[in-house]
Amino acid sequence: MHRKVTNVLFVSTENACRSLLAEASLNHLSKGKLRAFSCGVPSKTAVKPPSWTTLALTTASIPDTGLTCKSWAELSKPGSVRMDFVIGLDAATYASHPAWPGQAITALWDYPAVGSKNKKNLDPGIEAVQTLLSLHGRIEFLVTLHAKGRRHSDLEHDIRDLTHV
Repeated sequence: MHRKVTNVLFVSTENACRSLLAEASLNHLSKGKLRAFSCGVPSKTAVKPPSWTTLALTTASIPDTGLTCKSWAELSKPGSVRMDFVIGLDAATYASHPAWPGQAITALWDYPAVGSKNKKNLDPGIEAVQTLLSLHGRIEFLVTLHAKGRRHSDLEHDIRDLTHV
């Protein structure tokens, strides 16, 4: 039986680290069965990923090919790729997400911003690797559940339950 590709969007404020790490990780692990995208808030989206994003992906041997910072305006307009799931990676922007084409199922996996100034003496590179490890664990569960042929409605609950992992 041929199954369509499931599209997953990861959203964070700047689309500079967390959401790019999640996008690269899911695309790496899913072997084409799921397709990941990422974006950020239009007025706050980074111009390019900081070096620690690339450092974390290189450390984990995950390709960073094709990763770009983009605003959710690019992915929420009519005619955009239809997302099956949208996962917010910060609570601060989750409530203000736009309406996504196709009425995607949404969930929140809240992560602190990498490199934020309110953290004490933590190197952003180490912080990015820690964030990637945590995201990678959740994403491995998602890929495994998807591979088991779970129904879309079951995956909805699974993605929301992964908040607690």
